[in-house]
Order: sequence, then C-alpha cells, then structure tokens
Amino acid sequence: MHDRFEQSLRELMNDSPAGRDERAALGKVLKTANRQIGAGKLFSLTGHWFEAIMIALNTTARRSRATKSIRDEQDKAP
Repeated sequence: MHDRFEQSLRELMNDSPAGRDERAALGKVLKTANRQIGAGKLFSLTGHWFEAIMIALNTTARRSRATKSIRDEQDKAP
C-alpha cells in the first residue's frame, strides 16, 4: 500500500546531501513527521468536537419537542 506520508519522509531522508550530518537529517525528518501528525490529530479533535456539538443539539431538540408535547397534552386536559 502506498503511503504518501511515509513517501514524503523517505524523500526528505534521501534528499539530504552526502556531506550533511545524519543526525541533522533525521532531526529534520522527525520534526516534519511530528508536525504532520500533530496537524492530523488537531483535525481529528476538531471533528470529534463538531460531532459532540451536533449530538448535544440533536438531543436538546428532541427533549424540547417531547417537553412541548407533554405541555400541550396537559393544556388540553380539562
């Protein structure tokens, strides 16, 4: 399976010049990986937050309708 994230990290490691320090190249790759993973986690967290808000709004609307129908029934009762 082709993973674009892994491929971009491999390219970063392979693009480093031969005279360059291996630790510096590894540090650059790991910094890029952490940044990309962090952005992915942030988007995931935002998605979960949005989902939780939508569930809360849906539940509130459902309760509101149920309460309104109970009040209507009580108002109609003699």
